[in-house]
Amino acid sequence: MDVRIINPFLAAAMHVLKTMAEVDATPGKPFLKRDDVAVGDVSAIIGITGAAKGSMALIFTEPCIMGIASNLLGEEFTTMSHDVRDAVGELTNMICGDARRRLAEDGFVLQAGIPTIVAGKSHTITHIADGPRLAVPFETATGSFMVEVAFGRSD
Repeated sequence: MDVRIINPFLAAAMHVLKTMAEVDATPGKPFLKRDDVAVGDVSAIIGITGAAKGSMALIFTEPCIMGIASNLLGEEFTTMSHDVRDAVGELTNMICGDARRRLAEDGFVLQAGIPTIVAGKSHTITHIADGPRLAVPFETATGSFMVEVAFGRSD
């Protein structure tokens, strides 16, 4: 797993949440994810192709995404709604776009698909790459979220 590809996604997650939702996110210890069960209540996964083939998943606990969506959209959310799920997809687009911009500066040109949103306790996330999945937990003032990134070789 190439940190030159992974690190821009982590930096983008912190940057997008800070600039768009005024949320500070502190990364925890990265680990290799060995199963498909999401550690959260709502997720978005986006496929990535180009110089590398893989995917990124953004997984939020309900309290965390409620706080982030409230800041992002300027209204208070207390239940998982269509607007909150849409915010997960939009955050995924923004983070992936920021990471792709950072990677393009280093010569890695990537394209991204449309995020798929999945919600519910113990839902699963299937990455498109066969390679290892790096998971990085983050903490915010309202709860935790995780970024999972998996890349294999480009075809």
